Parts: sequence; C-alpha cells; structure tokens
Amino acid sequence: MPSVTTPSTPVVSSAGEVRISAYTTAYGWPDNTPAGNAISNPVIHSGAGGTGTFADPITMAVGHSIINGNDILDYPAGTKFYVPNLRRYFIVEDTCGDGNSPQNGPCHTGYQGHVWVDLWIGGQGLSSSGTLACEDTVTDIHTIIENPASTYAVVPGPVYNGSCAQQFGETVVTQ
Repeated sequence: MPSVTTPSTPVVSSAGEVRISAYTTAYGWPDNTPAGNAISNPVIHSGAGGTGTFADPITMAVGHSIINGNDILDYPAGTKFYVPNLRRYFIVEDTCGDGNSPQNGPCHTGYQGHVWVDLWIGGQGLSSSGTLACEDTVTDIHTIIENPASTYAVVPGPVYNGSCAQQFGETVVTQ
C-alpha cells in the first residue's frame, strides 16, 4: 500500500532536470502484456532491459492517450529518468496499462495527483512469485528525476535477480 502524501509541484533546475514526486510501480517478465519482455516503443533496447547506468538505462513504461487516433505517450520515448530510491537510470520505451482502454487507466490519469510510472524489474527465468513480491516492494511514492545529469550514484544490474534490489530512499547521491 502506497504512502499517503500530498502531491508536489515538479521542481525544475537550471540544468533542465525536473524532480517529480511520482507513484512508482514495477512490472516484470510474468506480468508484462504479453508475458515476456516485449516493449511498444523501443529506443535503445529491442526488449525491456538495461543495466541502470546512464549509458544503458532500464526500460520504463508510462501512460498514454489517444489523440486523433494516434497513441501519444505521456513522456516521449527516449526520455531518461533517474530513480534515487533504486539508484538506477530508466528510459521510456514502453506503454503502461492493460485492458480495452488503457489510455483511460491509472497509468495515464495518475495516482492521488501523482504522475504514475512503471519500472521494468526483469525476472526472466526466475520465480514469478519473487518477481511479483519485488514489484510490490518498490511500489510507492518516490522522487524521480526527468532529464537527469549523468553523475548520480548507480548500483547497476536488474532490479530483481532472484532477490529484490536494495532501496535507498529519496536522498540523491552523486558519484
């Protein structure tokens, strides 16, 4: 269950970074649609993946809308983010949501006034129950940084590799 917080206004730095209080959820191999690592908007990966470094960010899914018959992502494909709680970089390469009209779902409309992003955590060949438990563990309101500098501390690797990655809270640490 996510923490209850008051939505905050994004903070834009002089360097163009945008700090956002976002609802971060996670998805992996067993609950991707369809199951596996297929993505809707590949930029640097042919399937969901990445190591979490600035040069190889991990796939992220965002909400979308349908405008004049066109599927428009809430953040353009290729937009980079840094998530201090996981000390990893992410890149928009996938569409969040299921069902007949995902554009009307919570990924697009947000959660209690917060932007909603869905972070790829992996799980190929690993325990489905472990993957889903890790997803639950990282789901909460967290700071994310849009258009981040390349100098933030990174713990490279998948978020789930048989155990869930350490979480670090909201403190932003540089290398």
